Amino acid sequence: MSTISPPEDHRLLLSTLPADRAQMRLALAVSLGLVIALAAAAPFARQPLDGTAALLPAYAAAVLINELITAALLFAMFSVQGSRGLRLLAAAYLFSALMVIPWGLTFPGVFAEIELLNANLQTTATIAAVRRIGFPLLLLAYALLRDRDGSTSDTTFTPQHRIAATVAVVIAAVCAITLLAIVEDSLLPQWMADERRVAAAWQVVPPLALALCLGAAAALIRARPLSLLDLWLLVVLLSAVIEILLLAYLSSGNRFSLGWWAGRVYGLVSSSIVLLVLLSETMSLYVRLAQSLMSERRSREARLSSLEMLSASIAHEVNQPLGSMVTNADAALRWLDRPQPDNDEARQALARIVKDGHRAGKVIESVRTLFRKDQHERQAIDLNALVEEVVRREAGTIRPERMTLRLDLAASLPKVTGDRLQLEQVVCNLAANAIEAMSGPSNRQGVLHVATELLGRAAIQVTIADSGPGLSADARRHIFEPFYTTKTQGMGMGLPFCRSIIEGHGGRLWMDDSTAGGAIFRFTVPADEEKQRGERDSGE
Repeated sequence: MSTISPPEDHRLLLSTLPADRAQMRLALAVSLGLVIALAAAAPFARQPLDGTAALLPAYAAAVLINELITAALLFAMFSVQGSRGLRLLAAAYLFSALMVIPWGLTFPGVFAEIELLNANLQTTATIAAVRRIGFPLLLLAYALLRDRDGSTSDTTFTPQHRIAATVAVVIAAVCAITLLAIVEDSLLPQWMADERRVAAAWQVVPPLALALCLGAAAALIRARPLSLLDLWLLVVLLSAVIEILLLAYLSSGNRFSLGWWAGRVYGLVSSSIVLLVLLSETMSLYVRLAQSLMSERRSREARLSSLEMLSASIAHEVNQPLGSMVTNADAALRWLDRPQPDNDEARQALARIVKDGHRAGKVIESVRTLFRKDQHERQAIDLNALVEEVVRREAGTIRPERMTLRLDLAASLPKVTGDRLQLEQVVCNLAANAIEAMSGPSNRQGVLHVATELLGRAAIQVTIADSGPGLSADARRHIFEPFYTTKTQGMGMGLPFCRSIIEGHGGRLWMDDSTAGGAIFRFTVPADEEKQRGERDSGE
């Protein structure tokens, strides 16, 4: 018979989650333990244990609670999956749990002084027989039904309506069986010879229950794939088989003997196995969901932080060309407002505005490509020419009497491969920071020192140093952290942005201590080795 794979959404449920090797080994170990315990109790099964009848209410209460909770969890699973087989399994546990109530209340000699139910000797045995046969019969029906497409497509009734109807049917059936066992006692078979020994009619019940248990086990094993729930139901059926063997055969049906009580212990184990597995897997699922939620929350916070960094980077980088545009616009207005307007100077200022406008657009495109995962277009770049152009442009905004520019550019540097605009932004940021550091109220003339040099044949190093007040030790530790700034109007994104660009080009950016005061920033980028080889070959 072909089986239908469960939907992906249901693979977290025990009824559809395939049993792995670890679970199979654990189930085998538990089964082996049950068999070993049976072998240990079998030689003493007929030993009477007088005075133990008072323990029966505690046993009945434990079984009742275990099976009621198991039924509730199975109904909860049904409300998610909508499988008719799962609803039938939940009904089996609910039926077994509710049948324990009249069984315990009518048990001879236990509640004799209360006499809640006008029961006789055969009433308890009838209820026990129905429970003993009904539970494996419902498990067999579940095993046969779960091998088909058990999910219902009828949307007339909600899962809550179906659960309520199932519970009502089970309660009605338990009440009817109990009423029949009490009122119509003359119609009942003579199950018991006396309060401790069973009669001949009872000999039909254990074989029938055993056959139903074995049939249910065979149906579960035949079903493919074997789910985690089915695996532990096999252990439940094994425990039920051992319980029947102890109660009906090894103890010779004598109540309150060691074998009889051992069988009751197996019954308690049988009622607890699925509950423990459900609770264990539910907690495991809860832990995984909690970890997944926390991971998703961290991922969302990281994305939000990245968006904040991106927006701050754009604002930071665009602010420079916009500031230059405003400065040039003011200059153009001043040239035009003169008594004799200087059109040439105004035209040059307007040309610089146009150039800065284009540069702002390229900055935005550069930032966008920086945060993309794909590689953007790169080209061979003369780093000396780039550094000189950017530094002179930035230094041109400062009056010569306020700052001196020193350029020490190494000759014959190989070219580097990279994004020209991004590297321009790095040099522009570092140079602007250095100039701003020297623009304080001090009357001392500042010195902006920019140098390039070749480190072996692998990389080119660019150094930008200023003669400003420098940075504190604490500031040096945090200077490359996002949103950390020493400026009153800064956003703290310039240096992290520069470091991202340089690292994206295969280099690194760092700050060196300066014994003479001021700050020194250095960065390296890999040299174009193919260009170097080509130049050496042409020279040879």
